[in-house]
Amino acid sequence: FGWALERDFAIVVEMDADGSHPASALPALIAAVRPGTGFGLAIGSRWVAGGSVVNWPLRRTILSRGGNAYARIMLGLSARDATAGFRAFSATVLRAIGLDSVESHGYCFQIDMTRRVRDCGFRETEIPIEFREREHGESKMHSSIVREAMTKVTVWGFARIFSRRRRPIVNEA
Repeated sequence: FGWALERDFAIVVEMDADGSHPASALPALIAAVRPGTGFGLAIGSRWVAGGSVVNWPLRRTILSRGGNAYARIMLGLSARDATAGFRAFSATVLRAIGLDSVESHGYCFQIDMTRRVRDCGFRETEIPIEFREREHGESKMHSSIVREAMTKVTVWGFARIFSRRRRPIVNEA
């Protein structure tokens, strides 16, 4: 991301090179974050109407859906697929986020970036994609990746909950 920003790219795309993300969806992702659209992040989503997953084991589907539901609840996100790694960001959003402060890895990075987009006052949209099990390479999914995501989402969620302004208690006596 930093490399692209240093070279003044207006839109930065993130995607896996293992055959799981359909390149045919790139035009829609890019168009979604062009100036004037009102969106700073477009997510290639498996979990919105029209999106799907092909050749994935049931346990991965359950883990992904469960992790996304947990992130939505804890962080108040609207994105159905906050863990997706197929995304287009406007450079304006990436500059506002403060990339130097991002310390997340794995799927937690995707959740972190989604919440940062929202916290900086930008909106995201989800473009349905057909996600396919990788054709090349090895899975990065390990228990440490899941632990990091669960821990950080929990910490961020409680920080969000406890930082909300509370109504003052009024004594009606």
